[in-house]
Amino acid sequence: MHPVARHLTAVLRVALGALFLYAGVLKIANPAAFAGNIANYRIVGYFGTYLVAAILPWVEVICGTLLVTGWRTRTAAALAVVLNLVFIALLVSTVARGLDIDCGCFGQGDKTSAWTAIFRDLMMAVAAGFVYRQGKH
Repeated sequence: MHPVARHLTAVLRVALGALFLYAGVLKIANPAAFAGNIANYRIVGYFGTYLVAAILPWVEVICGTLLVTGWRTRTAAALAVVLNLVFIALLVSTVARGLDIDCGCFGQGDKTSAWTAIFRDLMMAVAAGFVYRQGKH
């Protein structure tokens, strides 16, 4: 691997990992607020809302930890791509349904427009894809 690609991969890997860790920890710190954000999407019912609120932050923390440490990098990068694509699909569905909600991506009060969050998640998915592609095979 070219040295520039190796360094870029390391920077992207750690930055993505830090973002996922930050987002997950914020949600773990206030699960009720996160459950409220999930409910606003109007996708899953009552049980599903609390199930997602209980599990998703831990998945983000695990993914972030793996990326930051560099252990199972390709697995973590693939998970990051999938998570971001799901987040994008959910955000697009809110726009299509005319919902103006707090995305809940980085805790309560993250007043980011849906389009900004979609762009951010798309860039994160691309970065995770790059990390996956450059990772150890």
